[in-house]
Amino acid sequence: MIGISGTGMGALAGLLLDAGHEVSGSDLRFDPPIGDLLRSSGARLLQGFAADHVEAGIDLVIVGNVCRSTNVEAVRAGELGLRRASMPGTVDELFLRCRRSFVIAGTHGKTTTTSLVAHVLHSLGRDPSFLVGGVPANFGTGHRLGHGKDFVIEGDEYDSAFFEKVPKMWRYRPWAAVVTSMEHDHVDIYPTADLYAAAFRRFVELLPEEGLLVLNADSDEVVALAAHSVARVVTFGLGDARGSADFVATPRPSGFDLVVRGQACGRYDLAVPGRHNVANAAAAVAVCHEALSISFDDLRPALASFRGVKRRQELVGTPGGVRLYDDFAHHPTEVAATLAALAGLHPTARLCAVFEPRSATACRRLHQEAYAGAFDAAAEVLVARVGRPDLPAEEQLDVGRLVSDLRSRGLAAQGPLEIDEIVGHVVAAARPGDVVAVLSNGSFGGIHEALRRALDAAR
Repeated sequence: MIGISGTGMGALAGLLLDAGHEVSGSDLRFDPPIGDLLRSSGARLLQGFAADHVEAGIDLVIVGNVCRSTNVEAVRAGELGLRRASMPGTVDELFLRCRRSFVIAGTHGKTTTTSLVAHVLHSLGRDPSFLVGGVPANFGTGHRLGHGKDFVIEGDEYDSAFFEKVPKMWRYRPWAAVVTSMEHDHVDIYPTADLYAAAFRRFVELLPEEGLLVLNADSDEVVALAAHSVARVVTFGLGDARGSADFVATPRPSGFDLVVRGQACGRYDLAVPGRHNVANAAAAVAVCHEALSISFDDLRPALASFRGVKRRQELVGTPGGVRLYDDFAHHPTEVAATLAALAGLHPTARLCAVFEPRSATACRRLHQEAYAGAFDAAAEVLVARVGRPDLPAEEQLDVGRLVSDLRSRGLAAQGPLEIDEIVGHVVAAARPGDVVAVLSNGSFGGIHEALRRALDAAR
């Protein structure tokens, strides 16, 4: 496996090992949590990329989407005539052809919603398989090979491999599908919003007539997908949603009240905070009830026992009495939802957001204006330097302008900052009871551990 330490590739490695295969894989880094899981999995891990990592006799070379055609291992595999496949192609071939696929797609919320559906089905004894681009806390791993008929999988819209430039979700044979949201993202492969939307239109076209499509009624763009599918369509939304939905969840402090097609269906508790998680839970309830006829009475305790996903509002420690959270948020909608959820969870605490613009979308100016309003729930915002400095200056997110815009909205803001500057500022300013939320889709240079050590030492 070339690029084994990605979240999806790492989870696939676990599935392959559980299926009895021998697995080796290479990567530049083995950061937690995926690196830690790989080390304990039984996979043979190879540091860096080298031609001699690829030997004659290998049955399959799985090429991650971070791998370019010039990668020395990919070149060596070609020279040896070895069979190669993408990650989604391997999942399709080895795991989906004999199972019923539940594919959870969308710009935001797909990791948590996939984890929710997998947890519900497992809790109710259906013994599902799953593959998710994260680490659900209830399982401690992003994969499971079950004996049941159901396979729950996160439907990523990013491309598959350098030789397979199509979205991963197109390879997953959906029998039931959820689309949680749709906002222009991944601008490196979808230069326009219409190209991005077209990937989802094609995805829903793959559903069979006897299948099920669950759509977020709070989004006009998502609802419009119904016209492109022959499957039965069911909608979900929040209680203050525009228009109507089949499944309406009205948020409350620790969960939601559910109304289905005008009929009250009870109160649900959630251990994960935020309106966005209420929407994720409503989607999970809708697909489980409509596709598998699972009763609301059975769904209620299963949802209540869901403990979330690592790197999604994950409390990683309380050094010096400061609550330190890690979150994968990088799109402005995700940033706003995460900070609002944490502010709601700790209403009297001072909230500091530490943001790394690192992803292909976050480091560009596509959402320059949207980022200015994404941090309103915080009292202070510390912005790191753009994570892709090789981008042309005219394309890069203007951090200085962002900081100025945040200050004009009444927030204390600084940036661009180096990691040691951020750590020093947090240590000087944070007090016991404060909340510090670190937002990045990468390892952020190990800032989480640096903050933890420094805050502990300062107190």
